[in-house]
Amino acid sequence: MNKQRLVVKVGTSTLLRQGGGVNLREMDALARVLSDLKNMGHQVILVSSGAIGVGSGKLGMKSRPSDLRFKQATAAVGQCELMHLYDKFFGEYGQTVAQILLTDEDVDHPVRAEHLSGTFEALLELGCIPVVNENDSVSSSEIETGQRKVLGDNDTLSAIVAGLCHADLLVLLTDIDGLFDADPRTHPDARLIHRVDAITPEIEALGGGGGSQWGTGGMATKLTAAKRAIAHGIDMVIANSNNLDALYDITEGKDVGTRFLSGQQK
Repeated sequence: MNKQRLVVKVGTSTLLRQGGGVNLREMDALARVLSDLKNMGHQVILVSSGAIGVGSGKLGMKSRPSDLRFKQATAAVGQCELMHLYDKFFGEYGQTVAQILLTDEDVDHPVRAEHLSGTFEALLELGCIPVVNENDSVSSSEIETGQRKVLGDNDTLSAIVAGLCHADLLVLLTDIDGLFDADPRTHPDARLIHRVDAITPEIEALGGGGGSQWGTGGMATKLTAAKRAIAHGIDMVIANSNNLDALYDITEGKDVGTRFLSGQQK
């Protein structure tokens, strides 16, 4: 078996139910599969969205707040709850998790980025599963419209983390099957593209549209992440989170979702 260093990004739509409550079943399944992959010899880093959504639910809000200070406040509550749940679920499968919250400055400053890379290496050597998110309580680069900087969204964040960690594979788990040759919401006959050798203008034109009620991402951000991953020599896969067991097939290189080939493993 080819042991790999995996960065897996999970979106808000996976962690939260339609009404805003935490999807405990999905969180448990995610922890089980990632723990099993680690037991198989892979190294795993989890990039998790959901702090504002989870915090909003914890505080009894019916939707994401629109005021920046309340977004940052709900993120602070949500991070606490998210790590409590991850610690519980991963702990059930014998794993230790570690939280890393990032800002633009952490990844944009060469010295800080080097220290951060060292921290990831140490955590992986110690057998931990790092859980990464943007530090929304102090950084507004994602949650304040028009102020996006280096990070901007967790798709981009996950690609940056994959580069810092010298990962072999980046997997973006989302609420769609992958990249289609047309919008599947308006074209029922749209076909899933399993492999992308290069991100051409035609491929970029297929990206667009926003995320769910509780999230911020869309296909355009995933294509941006793919560009970053490929630049680091890392393959990237977009796959549907409704079948988390498919992560086993993804690590084996099988046709699940859409795989963007870096040229390293063609």
